[in-house]
Amino acid sequence: MVNRVWQTYRTVLFCRLFANYFALILIPVIVASVLTHFFVVRLIERDAETLNNTIMQHFSEQIDDTFGTLERDMVNMLSAVSVKSFLRSTGNPAELQQRYESIHSLMQQMNKLDSGNLVYKSFLYFANEDLVIDGKTYNGKDEYFREQYPIKDTDVPSYFANFTGKKSMVFAKSHTVYERPPYTRDIVSTHSNIAVMMSYPFNSSSPDVYLVVNLDQDKLRERLGIQEKWVTDTMLVNSDGSVLIANGSSGFRPDSFASMIRTKPEHDLFLNDDGKALTYTKSRFDDSWYYVSMIDLQTLLKPAHTIRMMTVALLCMFIIVGGLVSYVLSRRLYNPIREIKSGLESQHLGDAPGLHNGNEFDMIKRFSRLLISRNKELAQTVDGMFPIVREQFIVKVLLGEYRDSLSIGYYAKEISFPYNPVAAATVLCIEIQYYSPFADQLSETSKSFKLAELKEKIRKLSPAMIWVCQTRSDLLACVLHHEENRLCDPGETANAIKQLLQQPDYKASIGIGKTVHAIAALHQSYNHALSMLKYKSLQPGAEICSEQREWKGRISGDSFLSAHEVNRILNWYKAGDCKSLLQSVFDLLDAGMRSNTNAHQMKNLAIDVLNTWTRAVESERNDFDISVYSEFFAAINRCVTWEEMRQTFRDIHGALFRTIEPSDRKQQFAEILAYIQNHYNEELSIEYFAEQMNMSAGHFSRMFKEEVGEKYVEYIAKYRISKAKQFLLETDLKIDDIAEQIGYWGRNSFIRNFRRYEGITPAKYRMMHQS
Repeated sequence: MVNRVWQTYRTVLFCRLFANYFALILIPVIVASVLTHFFVVRLIERDAETLNNTIMQHFSEQIDDTFGTLERDMVNMLSAVSVKSFLRSTGNPAELQQRYESIHSLMQQMNKLDSGNLVYKSFLYFANEDLVIDGKTYNGKDEYFREQYPIKDTDVPSYFANFTGKKSMVFAKSHTVYERPPYTRDIVSTHSNIAVMMSYPFNSSSPDVYLVVNLDQDKLRERLGIQEKWVTDTMLVNSDGSVLIANGSSGFRPDSFASMIRTKPEHDLFLNDDGKALTYTKSRFDDSWYYVSMIDLQTLLKPAHTIRMMTVALLCMFIIVGGLVSYVLSRRLYNPIREIKSGLESQHLGDAPGLHNGNEFDMIKRFSRLLISRNKELAQTVDGMFPIVREQFIVKVLLGEYRDSLSIGYYAKEISFPYNPVAAATVLCIEIQYYSPFADQLSETSKSFKLAELKEKIRKLSPAMIWVCQTRSDLLACVLHHEENRLCDPGETANAIKQLLQQPDYKASIGIGKTVHAIAALHQSYNHALSMLKYKSLQPGAEICSEQREWKGRISGDSFLSAHEVNRILNWYKAGDCKSLLQSVFDLLDAGMRSNTNAHQMKNLAIDVLNTWTRAVESERNDFDISVYSEFFAAINRCVTWEEMRQTFRDIHGALFRTIEPSDRKQQFAEILAYIQNHYNEELSIEYFAEQMNMSAGHFSRMFKEEVGEKYVEYIAKYRISKAKQFLLETDLKIDDIAEQIGYWGRNSFIRNFRRYEGITPAKYRMMHQS
């Protein structure tokens, strides 16, 4: 909370500095940016539009002049005396010479007309005669268009349909012309031309002759193009929206042109539905013609966009610089307050109500008062922790961490612990072992409460000088001071404590250590008491373990199996006589009870028996992992009484030597085969089935072969191949799909296994059986 408040004040200071920066610097920058956007950028946009309109106007005038010049040349050609005199000639022999002269005159005039850059070829087409005249020759119509001006077959009908009616500077549809030497079939190249037609007499609906000027469409497109980056296409469009000539392939739509003509004046930009910008200029040559250019707005307005981006970047830079400067200044101005608050924060004062209200000075005063109050509470808490600290001090002395009198005296002084360094003392170790029914029922918290209650009862026996501490979770240590204890004899004190330990839920064993005459030697008495606990028995109830003769007699006897007993256990197992295995353990336990064998010796013997059992099982089976065996050994070590030892061996015997009847085994393998047949397209690991039958993978594999007659892997592979053959013959699935359907990860492994069992690939198998 303190950090959050400090951060809030720092944020307020930062906001104040940044607000001043915003008012003094950022607002003028923002105003300048807005003015730049609305005036300078808009001015650049208008200049770009004006430049585009100027170019379009100049371009349209040039094209109009080109078409005007062509029209004048065509009118002059048809108005020439040669045309009129040729039309007046009747073809009589007397006029034949004059007719030839007129033809040659017309050819010379046609040569002048062909000299234009755009003209590919021009000729005179006589409507009432089988005659065509161009600048080089004159022929009949069929021969001329077959040899001199061969047109693509698909364009012929539409081309000759133009030679009807009155024609006055009419543009025909484009057509393809083959370039080849006359009277040969070797096509050198092709041309895409546009025919411009004019008829004579000019006002006659049934003209005598047509002047045809074929314009090279590629050159016309080149002339029509505008060499500016922002113009993507230029078109010559009729009033109905049909494109006469285009300098690109922009996908112009007539409906867009009609909408533009209807809604926008000349030279204005029009955005169609496709997001493209159009502008048009009306032709001065022909009122039904329009020059339309398609504009790339991004390129046209690139200077304006650049200035806009630079303005935004400059504004962002000012904001970032202002923020950084405000942040640095706020940190420097807040350093003194932060240092004081950091010092108070190290005290971990928490979030008291009203602690962070008001200004910094009031907050520091409240923090100071709270710090004094917390120190008082801390002193009280330390006083309450003295018993725990002193108990830990006793534990360290007993464990031998403090062995010399100098270190013991130093640490005792630190915790104000009173003691006599040369007093006689004896250590009693009390081991608590819960019976198996209660060990699982009681939680660790309940067990801790029971030990705490037991420590208080023991202290009450002699409140003056019995030190009680817990060295392990299941072990209490009592230090008896002989001079000041009313129960001077350790044996009497152990008997008094024994009465407190007669409980139904646990067994208590009291180990009596030897008496020492200095606090620094207490660890020796403690270790001796621990060694006495090895002589505890497996009888229920509380007991005392000391160096009396009766306890020394309990260490006699053998704690391990003889070689003869080990061989006998192995022979019983090989013979399948598992009942004798368990009975032999019961006999050992009965013998131990009769001879009053101690728990340590009996558990060593039991562990030796378990080692022999596991070695026998592992010689033929590998059904258990190391964790299972570890739990078996731990269960023996947890046994408290003879009966628990018997029950533990019953459980271990049932787990190790359980048998499966042949009928049950057949049923289990039948269920496994059914599962494989229903889930053959899934991952079928042998470990999964081995775990289900509580076997190792190797043992399961051997049992599978005995029951089924073939190896586990072979069975699954053959079953999958049989399903694959069914898919190959009954479906049209691809090889990859079939491999996935039957459980293979890729086609390569599937093909390899199919060839292994069938001798051919899946594709050949399908082809052979389907044919």
